[in-house]
Amino acid sequence: MTESAARVLLVDDDPLVRSGLQLMLGGNSAIEVVAEVDDGDAVLAAVDLHHPDVVLMDIRMNNVDGIAATRLLRGQPSPPAVLILTTFDADDLVLSALRAGASGFLLKSSPPEDIVRAITTVASGESWLSPTIARQLIGLVAAGPQVDDAASARLASLSPREREVADAVGQGISNQEIAQQLHMSVATVKAHVSRLLEKLEVDNRVQIALLIQGSADGS
Repeated sequence: MTESAARVLLVDDDPLVRSGLQLMLGGNSAIEVVAEVDDGDAVLAAVDLHHPDVVLMDIRMNNVDGIAATRLLRGQPSPPAVLILTTFDADDLVLSALRAGASGFLLKSSPPEDIVRAITTVASGESWLSPTIARQLIGLVAAGPQVDDAASARLASLSPREREVADAVGQGISNQEIAQQLHMSVATVKAHVSRLLEKLEVDNRVQIALLIQGSADGS
């Protein structure tokens, strides 16, 4: 394995899914599968032991589901990124998982190259939302409650430039694309995103996107 390989923990209650992922990811030099567990109740111990960069998390499991496990994990110091891997492409459980702190999600039916790209993307600190999934999330946000007064106040506190970056993050595009679109360096984009996470009091880029979508739907 190369030093830059993303360390991955697999969390799924189906042994066939875990075996398939092991086979698919095992031959890719950009990824190292460091461990696998079959339920959300084993995630914290596995993370403490193996120090993954990314947790590839199923949603529906027997004892502790992926939403609860994500919430527990994101409450730990310096947690790894969580990438939801699910069979449900229009399920409000996915939205709940993202609000719990997941960095994105993809479907188990996704092509292997998309799964690899999603893992390496969230390992680098960005989010993974395909256009199809983003449209479904927008629909779920529109059907649910809008941002509360406190969140609206935090959005209103952004400078015009910060709001431009936040709106671009809400479109699900990468730092490189934001830099090109807004004519700034990638380093400057990263600095803006870090400030956005702090000012909006959220954990990751997906939650910025959910706030932006919620405020747009409520406007």
